[in-house]
Amino acid sequence: MQAEPQDRPFPTPPRPGSPGSPETPEVPGMRLSLVLWVLIALSVGIELVLIAADYGLIGTPRWRGLAYQNGAFWAGLLYNWRPNYAVQPELMFVTYAFLHTGFGHLAGNMVTLYFLGTIVQDRVGQRGLMALYAISAIGGAVAFAALSSSPQPMVGASGALFGLAGAWQYWDWIDRRRTGWRSWPVLRIVLGLVLLNGLLWLWKDGLLAWETHLGGFIAGWLGAVALRRMGIGEDEHPAVSAGD
Repeated sequence: MQAEPQDRPFPTPPRPGSPGSPETPEVPGMRLSLVLWVLIALSVGIELVLIAADYGLIGTPRWRGLAYQNGAFWAGLLYNWRPNYAVQPELMFVTYAFLHTGFGHLAGNMVTLYFLGTIVQDRVGQRGLMALYAISAIGGAVAFAALSSSPQPMVGASGALFGLAGAWQYWDWIDRRRTGWRSWPVLRIVLGLVLLNGLLWLWKDGLLAWETHLGGFIAGWLGAVALRRMGIGEDEHPAVSAGD
């Protein structure tokens, strides 16, 4: 949560870095950028409105269905289904990532977004975070369209989140190669994500868009590769965990 500006007595203390003032160290991953705030606020705001409509506090319970009809990812729209508006087949590659199925779905994704988002923005900044989030969301939708035959709509930020995880694991892998540490921990995390998807798929009776997770992870990994080749995200002093 951002702190509100406070009134302070004069004279104003010197700014960090000025003569007579100690430096204030930054704690990586403990701040929210504007981009991260916007990404979280969009998903939270939309879902809270739909929850309120579900309970009849505002609007009508039909709002959730209308939101899914117009914003969810429908693979059939890429074939012979008629869209509700002209650019729906294009916009749904992004809009689906800001819709959720309820408070539990939203909360889990937003906590994950805070954790992964702060890691990513520490490495590539706000614009890099936005780019990777968008690339991963689109990549997840592309994979869902290519691999799934489900007529059901697909919603949720998890494709983009798996992309942020993919970028993070790419950086860990490349840092380990540069410093001589073994890359097994990266493979272990990837295998853990595969196992997690399998267990969730079974628990939800197949109602899990694992294709979106796979596509998002690959897109995020490749996006991090592209950013590094552009000179973004290159860590001159990589820090990796010891012991593996």
